[in-house]
Amino acid sequence: MDERDFLAARFEDHRLRLRAVAYRMLGSQAEADDAVQETWLRLNRSDPGTVDNLGGWLTTVVGRVCLNMLRTRTRRREESLEVVGPAEVGGVQDPEQEALLADSVGVALLVVLETLTPAERLAFVLHDLFSVPFEEIAPIVGRNQLATRQLASRARRRVRGAVDSSVDAAGSLSAEEPLPTGGVDAAIELIRQREVVEAFLAAARGGDLEALVAVLDPEVVVRTDGGPWAGRELRGVRVVADGAATFVQVAELTRVALVDGALGVAAGQGGTIGSVAVFTFAADRIVALDIISAAERLTGLEIVLLDR
Repeated sequence: MDERDFLAARFEDHRLRLRAVAYRMLGSQAEADDAVQETWLRLNRSDPGTVDNLGGWLTTVVGRVCLNMLRTRTRRREESLEVVGPAEVGGVQDPEQEALLADSVGVALLVVLETLTPAERLAFVLHDLFSVPFEEIAPIVGRNQLATRQLASRARRRVRGAVDSSVDAAGSLSAEEPLPTGGVDAAIELIRQREVVEAFLAAARGGDLEALVAVLDPEVVVRTDGGPWAGRELRGVRVVADGAATFVQVAELTRVALVDGALGVAAGQGGTIGSVAVFTFAADRIVALDIISAAERLTGLEIVLLDR
C-alpha cells in the first residue's frame, strides 16, 4: 500500500463522522456528501506529513467547507409547499412560529437550525453536538474564542426559546451551558430518522427497489384512509417496497415534514398539501407508514416542511 492508499484508508475511518457533521450543518444528504468529497480533495492536495491530528484537521476542513456552502447557498426552489396549521392550507409562518409547533428539543432543533446564521450554526453544531472545543472552532469562523462562545450561546438561546416546558424545567442552566444530554440525544435521533426518510424518498423517486428494502423493516405496515387501499393494510417489506416504487411521480412532489411533531412527508403542489405520511421507526428502519389524505383530517394537523 502506497502513501496515498494509506491516506485514503485513514480518511475512510473518519468519513461517517465527517458526513454526520456536514449533514447537521447543511441539512441535506447530497450537500453533505459534496462537503465530504471536497474535504477529501483538500486532504489529497495537502502534505500528509504536516497533519499531526488527522481527525481534528478533517473536522476543521469540513467545517470550513460547510460554512462556505451555507454562506453561498441560494434558494433552490422558487415554488414550494407552505407550512400548514390547523384548518389552514398555505399561509407562510415565520421560523419562530414554525419552531413553536414542536414539543421537544430534537424537533425544535431541526427547525431552528435553519434560522441560524452560518457562523452560529457551525459553532452550535460543532460544540454542542460534537464536543469540539471553542479554541478549535474559533479559527474556522474567523473569530476569537470569546466571540465564538457567544455565537454558540446565541444559537443555544434560540433553540431554548423554541422548546416548551421540557427545557423550561431546566431553568437553572445558563445559556453558556450545552443543552441537556437528553435533548441533544433526541435531536440526534430525529436527525438520524430524517436521514432514513430522505433515503426512502430518494429510493422511491428513483424506483430503486433494493434501496427501499434497505430502509424498511421486514414486517413494515402501511395504513391509509383514502384511495384504493382505504381501510386496508399493506404488510411486508416486498409488498410495501413494490408499492412505493410505483409512485415515482408522487415522490417527486413529496417533501420531508413534521406532522404533529412526528417525522413524515407531505405531498402536493401549488401551495396545497394533498396527503401526508407519518413514519414509525425502530432501529433506523421504517416499521409503519400512516398515510392521511382525507381533507377533514389534514386540516386538523400541524405540518412543518423541513427541506428546501
